[in-house]
Amino acid sequence: MILPGADLFDPRIDMDSDFSFVESRLDHDFSFAFNDSNFSDRVLRIEIVADLPYVKSAGDGCSSITEWTRNRKRRREDVKKDKAVEIVGQSEEDQALTCNIPDPNDTVAYENQDLEAVAMVEGSPTDAQLDFHERGDAAGPSSDSSWSMDCSTVLRVKSIHISSAILAAKSLYFHELFLNGIKESAQRDVTIRIHAAEEEALMDLLNFMYSNNLSANQATALLDVLLAAHKFKVASCMRYCSKLLRKIPMTCESALLYLDLPSSILMAEAAQPLMDSAKKFLAVKYKDISKIQEEVLKLPLAGIEAVLSSDDLQAASEDTIYDLALKWAHTHYPKLVERKEVLAKRLVHLIRFPYMTCRKLKKVLNCNDFHPEFASKAVLEALFFKAETPHRQRALAVDEPNAVSRRFIERAYKYRPVKVVDFELPHQQCVVYLDLKRGECALLFPTGRVYSQAFHLGGQGFFLSAHCNMDQQGTYHCFGLFLGMQEKGSASFAVDYEFAARSKSTEGYVSKYKGNYTFTGGKAVGYRNLFGVQWQAFIQDDSNYFMNGILHLRAELTIRHFDLAR
Repeated sequence: MILPGADLFDPRIDMDSDFSFVESRLDHDFSFAFNDSNFSDRVLRIEIVADLPYVKSAGDGCSSITEWTRNRKRRREDVKKDKAVEIVGQSEEDQALTCNIPDPNDTVAYENQDLEAVAMVEGSPTDAQLDFHERGDAAGPSSDSSWSMDCSTVLRVKSIHISSAILAAKSLYFHELFLNGIKESAQRDVTIRIHAAEEEALMDLLNFMYSNNLSANQATALLDVLLAAHKFKVASCMRYCSKLLRKIPMTCESALLYLDLPSSILMAEAAQPLMDSAKKFLAVKYKDISKIQEEVLKLPLAGIEAVLSSDDLQAASEDTIYDLALKWAHTHYPKLVERKEVLAKRLVHLIRFPYMTCRKLKKVLNCNDFHPEFASKAVLEALFFKAETPHRQRALAVDEPNAVSRRFIERAYKYRPVKVVDFELPHQQCVVYLDLKRGECALLFPTGRVYSQAFHLGGQGFFLSAHCNMDQQGTYHCFGLFLGMQEKGSASFAVDYEFAARSKSTEGYVSKYKGNYTFTGGKAVGYRNLFGVQWQAFIQDDSNYFMNGILHLRAELTIRHFDLAR
């Protein structure tokens, strides 16, 4: 039994007994039988018609990915003007109902109408027309009987001797054509129609089905073959093209081109490795968005999706990624209706709301770019996640069912997320929880530091910073924790603060340092050696301060009074 999209040469697929002989010869080269009447039982007639304007194949003048892309986009525009697919009659001596194959570069017709290669075997004009209207196009997967009747000029015709067994074993399209059970499937001659730009790719594809090799070796030519292989449902050739394309050095324009292919190809399993490589390339190239934000804002939709989906995206916080996504949407979609649609369908699931600050989540609720129902749901989910224990948060991240969303996966933020509990009485107070992984701490040696996201108390912004520094006497490295106030406003704050950390021995938080400091903008205070041990003792595997590889820190801040003047 053949599975959808299957390739009978693929040993993973169960095959009909009629083709069992193929299974035992999977690795053989049948190129000797290509276009040889002695080893063929049918004739494939390929009618070649003129291209639409501006269409060029790789072998017809396209010397770069850029030109290939430009021609492909022009092709889309032409198809929007003329979406009709032709049904052409032939001479009385050689009657066949033939529908021209949509160009592989035609995203509109190919993607929106889901059209595929259509062919019809030899038969009487009356029967062919009757079969089309009563059953649909039984020889091909498409059955749109509303297509317009039009006669396109055939530039030339190629006749190729083919083996139906070999083509049916490689191509689900030809398998359906030859084994659909209707009377025409037993006829000798089969006619298909293509554009001139498709000719070279189709011939290479036919040769692949016999030899398992391609003559194409340039990216543009391989893309043409990939599109042809998808059209004729040759999964093994799609995998082969994908493999060869991944060996060619990736560029930004080629990666964007791969991701801009029709959605039916993007979702094909055989093309997935190529799409993954393109996404990874863009994610690495635009990894640090804080340094190249203007470049990121110029990316097309497929590019910004690849960047925002990365776990390794380096940003100050998820707040900045949220702001970037909105700024990109406003730049590319100035109309509110269009912007709402693209955000809802393509981008919001890439924003990791659970890692945004509460102050920013409040703004999400009032943002006109989101539907109110979605905004409420996203904020509530984020707040529930923040309220969970660290163990439960990690479990949610592992159990994340949607690999595309990954909303519970933490990125490589420059400022580490914190949990904050606020109190108003009897004094303005907040309790801040900061968790650091052992690997993050190890990277601090010998002079590194890591900062927390900002949190607010008394209308002023504060942050925590963990350091690897020398002890007071400068004799050895140790772990230090500091509290700083962002430079904002003119008020000064007298703050009582206390640092604590969880330990294995007590499983609870143990106070490590208490102090009082009058803060002004940009000032910081803390303790150089929080645990009173050398760095090696702090970071080692049996350290008393790492629980399941996590260092749990807590800071309590209380404002006793504040003065408006320094």
